[in-house]
Amino acid sequence: MAAEAVVTVRLVRSFEHRNFRPVVFHGVRLDQTVQDFTRFVRDDIASRPGLPPPFRKFGYDTMKIVHQAHGAKTNELVMSVDDDDELILQDGLTLRAAGVRNETEVAFFRKEDYSLYRANPRTAW
Repeated sequence: MAAEAVVTVRLVRSFEHRNFRPVVFHGVRLDQTVQDFTRFVRDDIASRPGLPPPFRKFGYDTMKIVHQAHGAKTNELVMSVDDDDELILQDGLTLRAAGVRNETEVAFFRKEDYSLYRANPRTAW
């Protein structure tokens, strides 16, 4: 298994409005913890050129695996609300132990917003 991976992080600002922006990270160490990767992504997006300010300053706090290479994709445009126990990345685990592999796509969002969307999964358009 590769020590480094390409991971796409889907920055989700609004589930209801389907407002998200993908950001690709190359050379991600799979042996780092979820907290370290979360901190790295937050620091990176805060100063990333070309990313609109609303995405840079949003209060992201949770990551969930959306898709893995050569796997089936969901029909949901932003993110599936299924299998949270398996797919939400748990603090204290390494990325590899949490199920992240090369070419994994991960959603980064605010857990409170996700809980509201999950309770009433409707979209505004």
